[in-house]
Amino acid sequence: MTIKTKISVISAVITILSFNTLAKANHEIANDDIIKMQRAALAKNTANKGFGPQSPRNIDNYKGENTVVFSHAPTSSNMNLCNIHFHKNAEHAGGEFSKYAGNGNGKGFKSGYLYSGSLTKSESKSAKIEICPSDHGALLVGDTIEVHNVHTSAIVKPGPTLGSCLSDSIKNPQLLVEAQVYVLVNDANALDFAQISTVSSVNGYYQAIATPTNTGKPVVYSGSTTGPSYNETGSPFQVTWSVKPKVAKVDINSVGKWCESNTFNEDHAHGVRNLVINPALLSKINN
Repeated sequence: MTIKTKISVISAVITILSFNTLAKANHEIANDDIIKMQRAALAKNTANKGFGPQSPRNIDNYKGENTVVFSHAPTSSNMNLCNIHFHKNAEHAGGEFSKYAGNGNGKGFKSGYLYSGSLTKSESKSAKIEICPSDHGALLVGDTIEVHNVHTSAIVKPGPTLGSCLSDSIKNPQLLVEAQVYVLVNDANALDFAQISTVSSVNGYYQAIATPTNTGKPVVYSGSTTGPSYNETGSPFQVTWSVKPKVAKVDINSVGKWCESNTFNEDHAHGVRNLVINPALLSKINN
């Protein structure tokens, strides 16, 4: 075996070991102590530093002690929809999604909250193909997702990431996120994800024109951006949230097709941030 061949073999072994280590880290289940440590770090890293109220939260709990106040964003009809993405499991808790999925890997995956209801036998048939696969696995029938329709007061076009909600002209626009929780069913008669995510210009604003209107009165509150990168640090973004309390059923196959091609370059589910329970980081809800 030549030196060059030996180096190639060693490199291949290192790559495999690194991949296995990463995979193990991604799929290990975090114990309660790890989540407690993350919550303690979040409290320490935000104390007396002026952070505003944080998200996600339990929408059935209206209490909060954060003293940072900012004006709620306008209604979505007077803003531009700038991004659509979704999280595997609900980031928020409450309403019809109050069942805890568990701690997950401590990095946002396999945690969050689940649909509290049940599906029929016909709705529960497995999909025939992988749906929105990622390093953390594909979506399955019965999974819960939380979809975030992000709106901005900036004059922008819809596109990938939160960056699409900002502009050179307005670096601190008002932000509104309309959150809808769905459960994935194998039913062609259920909602079509491409249809409910269709964006058109209405009265000069980009709008999602077919989102469900029968999922309850939204809980509106002051919060922040989410995602597991903020498990131990505060989000500096001020966001008005509008979270519907009821879950809608969406056809899993339509979600898969949307992941294959969409304006937002979204092809998989995002992880979730730990539920924020520290009163000092929650706004008071006046719904």
